[in-house]
Amino acid sequence: MRKKFKAPLWLQKIGVYLAVLGPGLITASADNDAPGIATYSMAGSIYNYKFLFIIMAVTVGEVVIQEIAARMGVVTGKGTADLIRERFGVKITAFTMFSLLLANLGTTVAQIAGVAASAELFGISRYIAAPLAAILVGLTVLRGSYKHIEKILLALSLVAISYIITVFMMKPDWGEVLHGMFVPQFELEPTFILAVLATIGTTITPWGIFFMQSSVADKGLALKDYPYTKIDVTFGAAWGNVISAFVVISTAVTLYVAGIPVETAEDAALAQAPLAGNSAKMLFSAGLLGASLLALSVLPLSTTYAFCEAFGFERGLNRRVREAPAFYGIFAGIIGISVLIVLIPGIPLFPIMWLSQTLNAFFLPVLLFLVLKLSSSEKLMGSWKNSRLQNILAAGLTVFISLITLTLFVTMFWNPAL
Repeated sequence: MRKKFKAPLWLQKIGVYLAVLGPGLITASADNDAPGIATYSMAGSIYNYKFLFIIMAVTVGEVVIQEIAARMGVVTGKGTADLIRERFGVKITAFTMFSLLLANLGTTVAQIAGVAASAELFGISRYIAAPLAAILVGLTVLRGSYKHIEKILLALSLVAISYIITVFMMKPDWGEVLHGMFVPQFELEPTFILAVLATIGTTITPWGIFFMQSSVADKGLALKDYPYTKIDVTFGAAWGNVISAFVVISTAVTLYVAGIPVETAEDAALAQAPLAGNSAKMLFSAGLLGASLLALSVLPLSTTYAFCEAFGFERGLNRRVREAPAFYGIFAGIIGISVLIVLIPGIPLFPIMWLSQTLNAFFLPVLLFLVLKLSSSEKLMGSWKNSRLQNILAAGLTVFISLITLTLFVTMFWNPAL
């Protein structure tokens, strides 16, 4: 009788990790979406390396928050919206969900704008590209075939690695880069503060928290598998922000030094010129399109699930339209309204992309407070509740974002002309 082959322990561990791999990496890849690329390109081209410190700080915050969301998903087997409804009641749930809906609508508009901007680089009208992308993504998701194209979209998103290659080709002053990473440099003027909020909002997204917890809960992972999920979350957040930092560095070393502030997709594509030459537009467009479609495939659906979950509406792609009218209505509404906004004549696509992310930052403190309360509850989490350090870091992040938001309003009040 043949002996069964038993894989070495190290190989078994890799197999388990690959089985749980997904939510962290997908969330991180979707973070470097159209508004993300727009925000980081704008920051690097206007403020040089000043935003590297902010990205470093936000990376720590993202790892902490995404780990908390993943841990709650494993321990409770429920999504964030479900727990908020159970623990905080109808009023707080309603406020949180409508805030989420508004923030995610802004981000969905930004994804459609990303598709339109990438199309316009090749002379294709936004009036064709935006509706077509919405129809294709809607059909793909609603027919349940998203999983088949997820790998293709992830591969297109990996075009962002070209920013790393560009940086090493351009040989920046690494002393200046390190100074930007570890020495905080802050400007008390509204545009800079808006850019800071956009950077926070495009990195630690409200939808990302909901998506992370729901994805982990849906996988039905056992607590013994959680260490591998933690690796996925940590690696995903760190990798996504490495790309973000290199977008800032590449635009700083190519566009800032040339005095070219990024205001359009065509401006942003110039950062790829050292690597791609005349094909820079094509390379940038492929990355922007892939990232936009990846996020567009996940974002409206995760928003719809969270909203229906919170209010007890029937939900799920396995149900017919007449069985879950709210589910399908919200999904179609988010995409439809987003397309209509992008099609407004003369509306600037690139500013929409990065300014939309400030909405995320405005609503983040409320969501972070609720998540912190939930994850600190011994009744809910048992021995898996937050450690003291996790509470300090999460609370510090919440206070930090609140103070920056307050600073924005104060500076705008004192400088109404800006």
